Amino acid sequence: MARERLRSIYSFKSRTLIFLSLLLLNPAFSQKATGFGDSRRRNMKAKVRQMFYHAYENYMAYAFPHDELKPLTSTFTDSLSELGNLKLEHLPQNYQGSALTLIEALSSLVVLGNNTEFEKGVLWLSEHLSFDVDARVNLFECNIRVLGGLLSAHILATDSKNRLERGIYQNELLGIAEDLGRRFLLAFDTPTGLPYAWVNLKHGVMENETTETSTSGCGSLILEMGTLSRLTGNSQYENAARHALQKLWSMRSSLNLLGTTLDVITGEWIEYSTGIGAGVDSFYEYLLKAYILFGSDEFWDMFHSVYLAVQRYFRHGPWYHEADMRTGRATYWQLTSLQAFWPGLQILVGDVAAANASHREFYHVWKRFGVLPERYLLDRNVLHPTEKYYPLRPELAESTFYLYQATKDPWYMEVGESIISSLNRYAKVTGGFASIRDVTTMQQEDHQHSFFLSETCKYLYLLYDDTFLAGQNYIFTTEGHPLPIRSSWHEKLPEYYIPRNWTRVKSEDDVLPLSSMSQQVCPVTFLENTGRQIESACHIHDNRADHRCRSDDECGIDSTTCRRRTCSLAGYCGLWVFID
Repeated sequence: MARERLRSIYSFKSRTLIFLSLLLLNPAFSQKATGFGDSRRRNMKAKVRQMFYHAYENYMAYAFPHDELKPLTSTFTDSLSELGNLKLEHLPQNYQGSALTLIEALSSLVVLGNNTEFEKGVLWLSEHLSFDVDARVNLFECNIRVLGGLLSAHILATDSKNRLERGIYQNELLGIAEDLGRRFLLAFDTPTGLPYAWVNLKHGVMENETTETSTSGCGSLILEMGTLSRLTGNSQYENAARHALQKLWSMRSSLNLLGTTLDVITGEWIEYSTGIGAGVDSFYEYLLKAYILFGSDEFWDMFHSVYLAVQRYFRHGPWYHEADMRTGRATYWQLTSLQAFWPGLQILVGDVAAANASHREFYHVWKRFGVLPERYLLDRNVLHPTEKYYPLRPELAESTFYLYQATKDPWYMEVGESIISSLNRYAKVTGGFASIRDVTTMQQEDHQHSFFLSETCKYLYLLYDDTFLAGQNYIFTTEGHPLPIRSSWHEKLPEYYIPRNWTRVKSEDDVLPLSSMSQQVCPVTFLENTGRQIESACHIHDNRADHRCRSDDECGIDSTTCRRRTCSLAGYCGLWVFID
């Protein structure tokens, strides 16, 4: 019988992984981490709470209702039109802000248990927020920050937790969100169905607007716009985002890789070099999370194919380099801070060992510099000469949260403690938390990004207190906004709700694409009493069944360790090289 709840218990003795809400765990099933006592945990929880309120209260005092806080000067910036706008082109003249940081902070207030402040924020936005403004915004940024924030806040305001005074809220945020969604639809009016990267909230797409966008920009809209359709009953929002995603997928190479930037009019790629970082990162994330949220096999099939391609062509030990989407050949060997989300995504797949290996490398870089630099050149072992900044990004904290939930290893709490210490040491100022302009000097920048409140503080808090998740199944958007996993939203309830094997089965004869989704097994393993073969989520077969080879290119990915197999001098594929 289909269930609304996914429960997870990890048993490393039996090598079986069963997921509750795919790693968004119910604390009732969690074991206390030994080695990180209750007193120490409470102390870290209190420190994160202090961080959040230091940032939030300074924003409310010196920047609200403008978009973001400038903590060094205790002033504000109306930055919604600046997000993603590196050249600061076409900035609005009379735009006075949309309370962006408040929108982003609402779900975090609920996570921290502050329903009183949450109610104040909901009611203020319900009365004052309007998007009938002459402002050109980045579709992707406005979608994940504003639309996602409004939808999540509406859901949290109307769930069964009685967070608001009865009758005081009449779905105003949902109405505002739908108004914003209608304005977004104007960006999808292209021959390909791929949306423009920029849209004017009042006038639609501007004349002579750039036709260049990123894979993330047009492939990371499905969670928010799909949720909007589910809540309003109007399918056009999800249809637009889904069509764009399908078109994007049709443009993949024969290797199942996608580039980084493309033209929305011609449907041609502009940048062929690609990886798991900026420009494409949330595309992978939203394929898997859309499958979890909406239950369509289409999303899983896309994700599974591209996940295998990433493992085969990008992975080098614990690192992921960039490669040409057409040939799979390496192009750039570099670490970017946005890549730090990847271990968290791998936890949702169940590739815990691979996630742990990459996470530890990111953390080593954090420890080396005190924070995580925006870009680090792996082949030269030096910082990028111009991208030395750290804008309070959340990705390492996010992956740390997921890995702790998966393993209950107290070491991840120690990682969180180190992150918190660094943020308080280098970024905290009297007026809030400042971005770091140069990680070599820790020179500060006068900007407190809204995602510091929606993501960085949220994931650090959940690391030490996950009470918010008790009895609930949520998936977090790429901006950290929780959306509920509801069976009524599923096109077809995935079979992994069945407690027998916790995965989805297409038919009696199909190979089961579960392995790491529920258990780490070799591809030759057969499901008990069925005789059906289980295939690893990260496994890539060697080119030849007898495992003979002439070069490393003829070898695949090991199923249990997710390591790249290499060709030995004797001409056989195997785990001959180990990179620690």
